[in-house]
Amino acid sequence: MDWLAGLIQRHWQHPQMALSIALWPLARIFQTIAWLRRLFYRTGILSSTKLPCPVVVIGNIHVGGVGKTPLVAALVKALQARQIKVGIISRGYGRSSKTTVIVENGAVVSEAGDEPLMLFQQTQAPIAVATTREAAGQALLAAYPDIQLLISDDGLQHYALKRDMEIVVFPSADIGRKMDVLPNGPLREPLRRLQYVNGIIFSQGKQQSIQQAKQAGLIINNQWKGYSSINYGAFYSLNEPHRTAQAQEFSGKHCAAIAAIGRPQRFFLALQNLGIELIQTVALNDHVSIESADWPEADVVFITEKDAVKLTTPMPNNIWVLPLSAQICPDLAQFIQTELQLQQRP
Repeated sequence: MDWLAGLIQRHWQHPQMALSIALWPLARIFQTIAWLRRLFYRTGILSSTKLPCPVVVIGNIHVGGVGKTPLVAALVKALQARQIKVGIISRGYGRSSKTTVIVENGAVVSEAGDEPLMLFQQTQAPIAVATTREAAGQALLAAYPDIQLLISDDGLQHYALKRDMEIVVFPSADIGRKMDVLPNGPLREPLRRLQYVNGIIFSQGKQQSIQQAKQAGLIINNQWKGYSSINYGAFYSLNEPHRTAQAQEFSGKHCAAIAAIGRPQRFFLALQNLGIELIQTVALNDHVSIESADWPEADVVFITEKDAVKLTTPMPNNIWVLPLSAQICPDLAQFIQTELQLQQRP
Protein backbone atom coordinates (compact mmCIF):
# COMPACT_ATOMS: atom_id res chain seq x y z
CA MET A 1 0.00 0.00 0.00
CA ASP A 2 3.04 2.30 0.12
CA TRP A 3 2.63 2.98 -3.60
CA LEU A 4 -0.95 4.17 -2.99
CA ALA A 5 0.09 6.45 -0.15
CA GLY A 6 2.83 7.89 -2.34
CA LEU A 7 0.39 8.40 -5.21
CA ILE A 8 -2.07 10.28 -3.00
CA GLN A 9 0.65 12.45 -1.48
CA ARG A 10 1.89 13.42 -4.93
CA HIS A 11 -1.72 14.24 -5.81
CA TRP A 12 -1.82 16.67 -2.87
CA GLN A 13 1.06 18.63 -4.37
CA HIS A 14 0.07 18.26 -8.01
CA PRO A 15 -3.68 17.49 -8.21
CA GLN A 16 -4.83 15.06 -10.86
CA MET A 17 -8.37 15.33 -12.18
CA ALA A 18 -9.10 11.59 -12.06
CA LEU A 19 -7.96 11.28 -8.45
CA SER A 20 -9.87 14.42 -7.45
CA ILE A 21 -13.09 12.94 -8.81
CA ALA A 22 -12.46 9.59 -7.10
CA LEU A 23 -11.40 11.00 -3.72
CA TRP A 24 -13.83 13.93 -3.44
CA PRO A 25 -16.72 11.82 -1.97
CA LEU A 26 -14.36 10.25 0.59
CA ALA A 27 -13.15 13.70 1.59
CA ARG A 28 -16.74 14.83 2.20
CA ILE A 29 -17.32 11.82 4.46
CA PHE A 30 -14.09 12.57 6.36
CA GLN A 31 -15.05 16.25 6.66
CA THR A 32 -18.52 15.38 8.01
CA ILE A 33 -17.09 13.00 10.60
CA ALA A 34 -14.54 15.60 11.72
CA TRP A 35 -17.27 18.26 11.99
CA LEU A 36 -19.58 15.99 13.98
CA ARG A 37 -16.80 14.92 16.30
CA ARG A 38 -15.88 18.52 17.12
CA LEU A 39 -19.57 19.40 17.55
CA PHE A 40 -20.14 16.50 19.95
CA TYR A 41 -17.25 17.64 22.15
CA ARG A 42 -18.35 21.29 22.06
CA THR A 43 -21.91 20.42 23.06
CA GLY A 44 -20.93 17.90 25.74
CA ILE A 45 -22.25 14.80 23.99
CA LEU A 46 -18.67 13.55 24.22
CA SER A 47 -16.93 14.41 27.48
CA SER A 48 -13.66 16.31 27.76
CA THR A 49 -11.30 16.86 30.67
CA LYS A 50 -10.45 20.25 32.17
CA LEU A 51 -7.03 20.39 33.83
CA PRO A 52 -6.45 22.64 36.87
CA CYS A 53 -4.15 25.01 34.98
CA PRO A 54 -4.41 26.72 31.58
CA VAL A 55 -3.65 24.67 28.47
CA VAL A 56 -2.40 26.15 25.20
CA VAL A 57 -2.46 23.84 22.18
CA ILE A 58 0.17 24.41 19.50
CA GLY A 59 -1.26 22.39 16.62
CA ASN A 60 -1.91 22.25 12.91
CA ILE A 61 -4.57 21.26 10.43
CA HIS A 62 -2.06 19.72 8.02
CA VAL A 63 -0.91 16.13 7.92
CA GLY A 64 2.83 15.82 8.40
CA GLY A 65 5.51 18.23 9.50
CA VAL A 66 4.84 21.97 9.43
CA GLY A 67 7.83 23.00 11.54
CA LYS A 68 5.83 22.99 14.76
CA THR A 69 8.30 21.53 17.27
CA PRO A 70 10.95 24.29 16.89
CA LEU A 71 8.17 26.80 17.49
CA VAL A 72 7.14 25.01 20.68
CA ALA A 73 10.75 25.18 21.87
CA ALA A 74 10.97 28.90 21.01
CA LEU A 75 7.69 29.67 22.78
CA VAL A 76 8.63 27.73 25.91
CA LYS A 77 11.98 29.51 26.14
CA ALA A 78 10.26 32.88 25.72
CA LEU A 79 7.80 32.04 28.50
CA GLN A 80 10.64 30.86 30.74
CA ALA A 81 12.43 34.16 30.11
CA ARG A 82 9.27 35.86 31.43
CA GLN A 83 9.54 33.66 34.54
CA ILE A 84 6.44 31.68 33.71
CA LYS A 85 6.64 28.09 34.94
CA VAL A 86 5.60 26.10 31.88
CA GLY A 87 5.37 22.39 31.15
CA ILE A 88 4.92 20.43 27.92
CA ILE A 89 2.59 17.51 27.26
CA SER A 90 2.69 15.16 24.31
CA ARG A 91 1.69 11.72 23.13
CA GLY A 92 5.30 11.00 22.18
CA TYR A 93 4.72 9.69 18.67
CA GLY A 94 7.06 6.91 17.64
CA ARG A 95 7.84 5.62 21.11
CA SER A 96 7.39 1.93 21.89
CA SER A 97 6.32 2.40 25.51
CA LYS A 98 2.63 2.89 26.36
CA THR A 99 3.22 4.02 29.93
CA THR A 100 3.00 7.57 31.20
CA VAL A 101 6.53 8.97 31.38
CA ILE A 102 7.95 12.10 32.98
CA VAL A 103 10.87 13.01 30.74
CA GLU A 104 14.04 13.49 32.76
CA ASN A 105 17.79 13.29 32.26
CA GLY A 106 18.67 9.82 31.03
CA ALA A 107 15.33 9.29 29.27
CA VAL A 108 15.47 7.30 26.03
CA VAL A 109 13.51 7.68 22.80
CA SER A 110 11.71 4.35 23.17
CA GLU A 111 10.09 5.68 26.37
CA ALA A 112 9.71 9.39 25.62
CA GLY A 113 9.56 9.75 21.83
CA ASP A 114 11.98 11.75 19.72
CA GLU A 115 10.30 15.17 19.80
CA PRO A 116 9.62 15.28 23.59
CA LEU A 117 13.20 14.18 24.29
CA MET A 118 14.56 16.84 21.95
CA LEU A 119 12.31 19.48 23.54
CA PHE A 120 13.54 18.49 26.99
CA GLN A 121 17.18 18.77 25.92
CA GLN A 122 16.54 22.19 24.37
CA THR A 123 14.38 23.75 27.10
CA GLN A 124 14.82 21.68 30.30
CA ALA A 125 11.09 22.26 30.83
CA PRO A 126 9.05 19.60 32.65
CA ILE A 127 7.61 17.23 30.03
CA ALA A 128 5.24 14.29 30.25
CA VAL A 129 4.13 11.85 27.57
CA ALA A 130 1.17 9.50 27.75
CA THR A 131 -1.34 7.77 25.50
CA THR A 132 -3.68 10.75 26.04
CA ARG A 133 -2.71 14.36 26.61
CA GLU A 134 -5.03 14.69 29.58
CA ALA A 135 -3.20 11.79 31.26
CA ALA A 136 0.12 13.46 30.47
CA GLY A 137 -1.14 16.73 31.94
CA GLN A 138 -2.40 15.11 35.12
CA ALA A 139 0.89 13.28 35.65
CA LEU A 140 2.98 16.37 35.01
CA LEU A 141 0.95 18.54 37.39
CA ALA A 142 1.21 15.86 40.06
CA ALA A 143 5.00 15.84 39.67
CA TYR A 144 5.32 19.64 39.30
CA PRO A 145 2.38 21.30 41.10
CA ASP A 146 3.85 24.79 40.62
CA ILE A 147 3.40 24.69 36.83
CA GLN A 148 1.38 27.70 35.67
CA LEU A 149 0.82 26.75 32.05
CA LEU A 150 0.79 23.59 29.95
CA ILE A 151 1.80 23.66 26.30
CA SER A 152 0.36 20.78 24.29
CA ASP A 153 2.75 19.91 21.47
CA ASP A 154 0.22 19.03 18.76
CA GLY A 155 -3.28 17.90 19.72
CA LEU A 156 -5.48 20.46 17.99
CA GLN A 157 -7.90 17.65 17.09
CA HIS A 158 -7.61 15.97 20.54
CA TYR A 159 -10.84 17.46 21.83
CA ALA A 160 -10.98 15.14 24.84
CA LEU A 161 -8.73 17.73 26.50
CA LYS A 162 -10.22 21.17 27.09
CA ARG A 163 -7.97 23.99 26.04
CA ASP A 164 -7.82 27.67 26.97
CA MET A 165 -6.12 28.72 23.77
CA GLU A 166 -5.45 27.27 20.31
CA ILE A 167 -2.48 28.39 18.23
CA VAL A 168 -2.18 26.88 14.75
CA VAL A 169 1.04 26.58 12.77
CA PHE A 170 0.34 27.06 9.06
CA PRO A 171 3.03 26.83 6.36
CA SER A 172 3.36 30.20 4.65
CA ALA A 173 4.01 28.37 1.36
CA ASP A 174 0.40 27.08 1.48
CA ILE A 175 -1.24 30.51 1.73
CA GLY A 176 -3.63 30.85 -1.18
CA ARG A 177 -3.49 27.18 -2.16
CA LYS A 178 -6.76 25.34 -2.65
CA MET A 179 -6.51 22.32 -0.36
CA ASP A 180 -9.05 19.66 0.56
CA VAL A 181 -9.29 17.41 3.61
CA LEU A 182 -8.10 13.79 3.65
CA PRO A 183 -7.79 11.81 1.48
CA ASN A 184 -8.25 14.31 -1.36
CA GLY A 185 -5.90 16.79 0.28
CA PRO A 186 -3.42 17.16 3.14
CA LEU A 187 -5.79 18.70 5.70
CA ARG A 188 -7.16 17.15 8.88
CA GLU A 189 -9.82 19.87 9.05
CA PRO A 190 -11.06 22.40 6.47
CA LEU A 191 -9.33 25.74 6.06
CA ARG A 192 -12.24 27.55 7.71
CA ARG A 193 -11.19 25.91 11.01
CA LEU A 194 -8.49 28.59 11.13
CA GLN A 195 -11.13 31.24 11.80
CA TYR A 196 -12.00 29.65 15.16
CA VAL A 197 -8.52 29.54 16.70
CA ASN A 198 -6.93 32.18 18.92
CA GLY A 199 -3.83 32.68 16.84
CA ILE A 200 -1.94 31.58 13.74
CA ILE A 201 1.80 31.35 13.10
CA PHE A 202 2.76 31.31 9.43
CA SER A 203 5.88 29.16 9.53
CA GLN A 204 8.90 30.22 7.48
CA GLY A 205 6.99 33.35 6.57
CA LYS A 206 7.44 37.10 6.53
CA GLN A 207 5.40 40.15 7.50
CA GLN A 208 3.61 40.07 4.15
CA SER A 209 2.41 36.53 4.89
CA ILE A 210 -0.19 38.02 7.21
CA GLN A 211 -1.56 40.34 4.54
CA GLN A 212 -1.60 37.48 2.03
CA ALA A 213 -3.53 35.34 4.51
CA LYS A 214 -6.08 38.12 5.02
CA GLN A 215 -6.58 38.39 1.27
CA ALA A 216 -7.01 34.61 1.07
CA GLY A 217 -9.68 34.71 3.81
CA LEU A 218 -7.72 32.50 6.20
CA ILE A 219 -7.76 34.80 9.22
CA ILE A 220 -10.08 37.23 10.96
CA ASN A 221 -9.32 40.52 12.68
CA ASN A 222 -9.56 39.52 16.34
CA GLN A 223 -6.91 36.78 16.15
CA TRP A 224 -3.24 36.98 17.07
CA LYS A 225 -1.28 36.75 13.83
CA GLY A 226 2.42 36.16 13.44
CA TYR A 227 5.12 34.48 11.44
CA SER A 228 8.27 32.53 12.15
CA SER A 229 11.72 32.16 10.69
CA ILE A 230 14.37 29.50 11.12
CA ASN A 231 17.97 30.16 12.17
CA TYR A 232 20.69 27.56 11.76
CA GLY A 233 23.58 27.22 14.18
CA ALA A 234 27.04 25.78 13.69
CA PHE A 235 27.26 22.09 12.83
CA TYR A 236 28.38 19.90 15.71
CA SER A 237 29.79 16.39 15.86
CA LEU A 238 27.34 13.78 17.13
CA ASN A 239 30.05 12.06 19.18
CA GLU A 240 31.64 15.30 20.42
CA PRO A 241 28.97 18.02 20.60
CA HIS A 242 31.55 20.57 21.75
CA ARG A 243 33.32 20.19 18.37
CA THR A 244 31.69 22.52 15.86
CA ALA A 245 32.22 23.42 12.21
CA GLN A 246 30.97 25.82 9.57
CA ALA A 247 29.61 24.76 6.18
CA GLN A 248 32.72 25.79 4.26
CA GLU A 249 34.83 23.33 6.26
CA PHE A 250 33.08 20.45 4.44
CA SER A 251 34.01 21.76 1.00
CA GLY A 252 35.61 19.11 -1.22
CA LYS A 253 34.27 16.21 0.83
CA HIS A 254 31.68 13.66 -0.23
CA CYS A 255 28.65 14.70 1.80
CA ALA A 256 25.32 12.94 2.34
CA ALA A 257 22.27 13.52 4.51
CA ILE A 258 19.66 11.31 6.13
CA ALA A 259 16.42 12.38 7.81
CA ALA A 260 13.43 10.68 9.42
CA ILE A 261 11.23 13.74 9.83
CA GLY A 262 7.92 15.00 8.48
CA ARG A 263 9.33 16.78 5.43
CA PRO A 264 12.93 15.61 4.91
CA GLN A 265 13.32 17.57 1.69
CA ARG A 266 13.29 20.77 3.75
CA PHE A 267 16.34 19.57 5.64
CA PHE A 268 18.17 18.62 2.46
CA LEU A 269 17.34 21.99 0.90
CA ALA A 270 18.55 23.82 4.01
CA LEU A 271 21.91 22.05 3.74
CA GLN A 272 22.20 22.98 0.08
CA ASN A 273 21.30 26.60 0.84
CA LEU A 274 24.13 26.63 3.36
CA GLY A 275 26.52 25.62 0.60
CA ILE A 276 26.70 21.86 1.25
CA GLU A 277 26.91 19.78 -1.92
CA LEU A 278 25.10 16.49 -1.29
CA ILE A 279 25.96 13.38 -3.28
CA GLN A 280 23.17 11.37 -1.65
CA THR A 281 20.05 11.93 0.44
CA VAL A 282 18.05 9.33 2.37
CA ALA A 283 14.46 10.22 3.32
CA LEU A 284 12.78 7.98 5.90
CA ASN A 285 9.30 8.07 7.43
CA ASP A 286 8.75 10.43 10.33
CA HIS A 287 9.81 9.14 13.79
CA VAL A 288 11.29 5.83 12.55
CA SER A 289 14.61 4.57 13.85
CA ILE A 290 17.64 4.85 11.60
CA GLU A 291 19.02 1.37 11.00
CA SER A 292 22.58 0.51 10.02
CA ALA A 293 21.48 -0.36 6.48
CA ASP A 294 20.00 3.14 6.05
CA TRP A 295 23.26 5.04 6.45
CA PRO A 296 24.77 6.38 3.22
CA GLU A 297 28.44 5.91 2.47
CA ALA A 298 30.12 9.30 2.50
CA ASP A 299 32.92 11.28 4.10
CA VAL A 300 30.34 13.28 6.05
CA VAL A 301 26.72 12.44 6.92
CA PHE A 302 24.41 15.21 8.15
CA ILE A 303 21.40 14.56 10.40
CA THR A 304 18.77 16.61 12.23
CA GLU A 305 18.62 17.19 15.97
CA LYS A 306 15.40 15.20 16.04
CA ASP A 307 17.23 12.19 14.62
CA ALA A 308 20.29 12.78 16.78
CA VAL A 309 18.35 12.05 19.99
CA LYS A 310 17.53 8.57 18.63
CA LEU A 311 21.18 7.57 18.30
CA THR A 312 23.31 6.11 21.06
CA THR A 313 26.87 7.32 20.95
CA PRO A 314 29.51 6.41 20.07
CA MET A 315 28.61 6.39 16.41
CA PRO A 316 30.93 6.79 13.42
CA ASN A 317 32.87 10.05 13.67
CA ASN A 318 31.61 11.32 10.31
CA ILE A 319 28.10 12.19 11.58
CA TRP A 320 27.36 15.89 12.00
CA VAL A 321 24.20 17.54 13.35
CA LEU A 322 22.65 20.75 12.04
CA PRO A 323 20.90 22.57 14.93
CA LEU A 324 18.12 25.02 14.27
CA SER A 325 16.05 27.46 16.27
CA ALA A 326 12.87 29.35 15.48
CA GLN A 327 12.02 32.98 15.98
CA ILE A 328 8.37 34.05 16.36
CA CYS A 329 7.32 37.58 15.50
CA PRO A 330 5.60 39.40 17.16
CA ASP A 331 5.95 38.18 20.74
CA LEU A 332 3.55 35.26 21.15
CA ALA A 333 4.66 34.68 24.75
CA GLN A 334 3.53 38.18 25.71
CA PHE A 335 0.14 37.59 24.06
CA ILE A 336 -0.36 34.33 25.97
CA GLN A 337 0.77 35.83 29.27
CA THR A 338 -1.58 38.79 28.87
CA GLU A 339 -4.61 36.83 27.67
CA LEU A 340 -4.30 34.17 30.40
CA GLN A 341 -3.23 36.68 33.09
CA LEU A 342 -0.15 34.70 34.07
CA GLN A 343 1.99 36.19 36.84
CA GLN A 344 5.78 36.02 36.86
CA ARG A 345 7.26 33.77 39.49
CA PRO A 346 10.86 33.84 40.70
